[in-house]
Amino acid sequence: MIDPYDVELTRTSDLTRAGLTSRQVQKLIDDGTFVRVRRGIFAQGKGWSELRAEGRMVVVARAWQMSAGIEPVFSHITAAALHGLPLFRTGPHRVHTVIPEPRKGSAPGVIRHRGATDVGLTTVRGLVVTDVARTIADTARAFSAETSVIVADAALRAVSTDHEYPGVELLRARAREVAASLPRGSARSQRVIEFADPRAQLPGESVSRLYLVRLGFAVPRLQVMVVGPNGRRFFVDFGLADVNAFGEFDGDAKYTDAAYLGGRTTQQALLDEKWREDWIRGTTQWRFGRWGSAHLGSHLVLGTRLAQFGIVPRSHR
Repeated sequence: MIDPYDVELTRTSDLTRAGLTSRQVQKLIDDGTFVRVRRGIFAQGKGWSELRAEGRMVVVARAWQMSAGIEPVFSHITAAALHGLPLFRTGPHRVHTVIPEPRKGSAPGVIRHRGATDVGLTTVRGLVVTDVARTIADTARAFSAETSVIVADAALRAVSTDHEYPGVELLRARAREVAASLPRGSARSQRVIEFADPRAQLPGESVSRLYLVRLGFAVPRLQVMVVGPNGRRFFVDFGLADVNAFGEFDGDAKYTDAAYLGGRTTQQALLDEKWREDWIRGTTQWRFGRWGSAHLGSHLVLGTRLAQFGIVPRSHR
């Protein structure tokens, strides 16, 4: 995966000095050599095409810094992307910044939020951003629960996947403090912070957990251990103890990414997964449901999928 900080940015003035006419520049855009990421600033088309939404947001933030009259302070989901945190169905083209006082007028492609620019900041690869605790709280206040929970889970997970690790609770406590100081949306932010869990390994798992609760299931246990043959340990994404069921979010990478396959073929990975599931169902006598990104269009879509496995909340029985 290409590093978004390595994607070269070029100004229109650089191209003009190199002798290119506006028509020639437009041709380079049309054939994909360049992508306009901000007025007067272009990214390499090849590098841009290899980036996910988070990486593209980093590139757009870098372009904004290049063209801003004063050093911008990036915030909210832009800060999340700069911290390396995943996002949920978010486009890259509008950056979020924080300013101390309201400013007359607006600029295309940027959303300005009023807030302090002298506390709760850090620097990431030369860009000034809100620190992780503030980013969690700000995002939770201003964005959907799906986006916010993904950011909060990933931020805690970056500290440790052990939910009892002191550093995890320290970051959560710092985020609580920031949320408590917010003039608006404090309660909403606090709810996300309390719900966050570093054991969610993928954005899809974060959204799944949120949707399971919306459907009426008890808050699921995460990464539930089931003892396999010869003392082998299996971990299941979700344990729904209130309905005696397990659930797994199946990201495509599990069956296609070499890092997950560990030298196996996709077919072997599928067979291994089937054997694992059969063992878990047979030894626990619990139902077992699977879903993927296609089933996270809403909590109702996920609910329909789970019902196909006979997994429904107690309140619906």
